[in-house]
Amino acid sequence: MTVWRRLLAVLLLTLCLIGIPLNAPAAPPLPSPAVWPVDSPIEVIRGFEPPAVVWGAGHRGVDLAAPPGTVVRAAAGGIVSFAAMLAGRGVLVVDHGTVRTTYEPVTAEVAVGDVLVAGQRIGRLAVGSHCARGCLHWGLRRGREYLNPLSLLGGASGEVRLVGEAQRMVAAAAARARAVAQAATVAASLSARSDSSGPARRHGFIRPVPGPITSGFGTRLHPVLKIWKLHDGTDLGAACGTPIRAPYAGRVRAAYFNIGYGNRLIIDHGVVGGRHVATGFNHATSYVVSVGATVRRGQVIGFVGSTGYATGCHLHLMVWLDGTVTNPMSWF
Repeated sequence: MTVWRRLLAVLLLTLCLIGIPLNAPAAPPLPSPAVWPVDSPIEVIRGFEPPAVVWGAGHRGVDLAAPPGTVVRAAAGGIVSFAAMLAGRGVLVVDHGTVRTTYEPVTAEVAVGDVLVAGQRIGRLAVGSHCARGCLHWGLRRGREYLNPLSLLGGASGEVRLVGEAQRMVAAAAARARAVAQAATVAASLSARSDSSGPARRHGFIRPVPGPITSGFGTRLHPVLKIWKLHDGTDLGAACGTPIRAPYAGRVRAAYFNIGYGNRLIIDHGVVGGRHVATGFNHATSYVVSVGATVRRGQVIGFVGSTGYATGCHLHLMVWLDGTVTNPMSWF
């Protein structure tokens, strides 16, 4: 028995020395669907070359051959988190919940806070590329870690040709199919009831669900990813299945599934109090309205859930004022 214990100890020590984790946590899944950020034909002129050490030399992304003026598209659905000049080049960052993609040099045609779907146009390739014949430098990061952007597409590399328009249509159709809730009858009956989420607050907006604030707007340690990042909304505690009500009249701008936000829905309320207002609802079990639908204040739009990266049932409420993500409680 003593011999076996010694052998086991040697084995454990060996595993530690060669760096094999005994219980390595599974990496969070990447956003899907995902598409190339430039139209076909696709040519990868330099691949992902991670440095041996964090501060070492390497190529922290991939270069896609393209001349200045080429249309650049979002590789996956998400929210624009950065769009500005950085070190003399236009840089655009899209937050997908678990990861974020970067694009440079780009002349942005979207603004921080804009909600995107896979394949949506975000700008044009600008001059100033580090490639001799022009290219888009496309990056992927999870926290501070650099990842291979081609992993979004299953690891494709080299020179490939894809039908860009068909690819985008398939991706958009898949996103819409996941977002459409088949519960019209339930919605009609619930929408006919009076509002149960409390009286209107400032600007006439009502809280979409009753319940306490369980996590406010601001930087925090993400409960699932375990990294410090902006918590871009307010979490309202509510049981799964609780009806979610439109806080104000408006039109549904987007409805889709996101790896981090789960089932999400965006309502455009137009100009209210001199500001263009949009609200977002995340982690729902399902929604009962679809893109383009007009909703009234207090109408049931879906049901609380815990889809995406959530540790329990709640509603993650978001507000955009003039296209910028804002603390919801500054408006409600």
